[in-house]
Amino acid sequence: MIELNNVSKTFTLHNQGGAVIEVISDVSFAVAKGECVALTGASGAGKSTLMRMIYGNYLTQSGEIRIGDVDLVQAEPRDVIALRRDVLGYVSQFLRVVPRVPTVDVVAEPLRGVGVSATEAEGRAKALLSRLNIPERLWGLSPTTFSGGEQQRVNIARGFAHTYPAMLLDEPTASLDAANREVVLELINEAKARGAAIIGIFHDSSARARVCDRDIDVSRFTPGMVA
Repeated sequence: MIELNNVSKTFTLHNQGGAVIEVISDVSFAVAKGECVALTGASGAGKSTLMRMIYGNYLTQSGEIRIGDVDLVQAEPRDVIALRRDVLGYVSQFLRVVPRVPTVDVVAEPLRGVGVSATEAEGRAKALLSRLNIPERLWGLSPTTFSGGEQQRVNIARGFAHTYPAMLLDEPTASLDAANREVVLELINEAKARGAAIIGIFHDSSARARVCDRDIDVSRFTPGMVA
C-alpha cells in the first residue's frame, strides 16, 4: 500500500551561500495492508522529514513514493489533494484548524469531504470525541481554546474519523494520560484490522511494541549518522 524506492532529500541553505545538505539518501521499504511500521532512530536522523515527504509536504529530489497507484514524487497538486482526502490520513503532533469552528465539525470534516452525509459524519465525530474523553460540553467550542492534551485528542479523532487505507502517525500518544493512550492504541489496532497500512513515529517504546509489526531505523539512510 505504501512503497518507497531509492528516495533522497536535500535542503539548500540559500542564506548560507547556497550550501546543500543531504538529509536522507536511498530510502527503500514497503508497508503492506494491515501492517504498522515504526520509524526509529536518534534525534536528527530524519524521521519527521521522511514522514513529511511521504505526505507530500516536502519535495523529494529523487526516487519514488507510491501510495496505492499514485507516485507522490510525480503527482500533480490536484492528485495529492485527492489522495489526502480519500486515501492517506495524517495525525501530526499539532492541531491546525480554522478558528471558531466547533470541535464536532473539525472532527467530522474529513467525512464530509468524502461525501458522507452531515448526520452520519456528526454521529461518527461525536462517538470518537466521547471515546477519547472530550467532554460533551466542549463539542460546540473551537478546539483552539483547549489544553494541549485535549487538542491532541481532537487531532486523533479527526485523523481516525475516515477509514483511510493508509495512515501516517507522528507521536500519536504524546501528551496523553494512560486511559487515553489506551484508546489511541485500540484505534490503531482497529485500523490495522480493517487493512490500513500505517507508518508511525513512537518515542513511547511500550506503545510501539503494542501496535508496530517492525521498525525501520532511519539512521541508516542518514549520511554521516551511524545506525
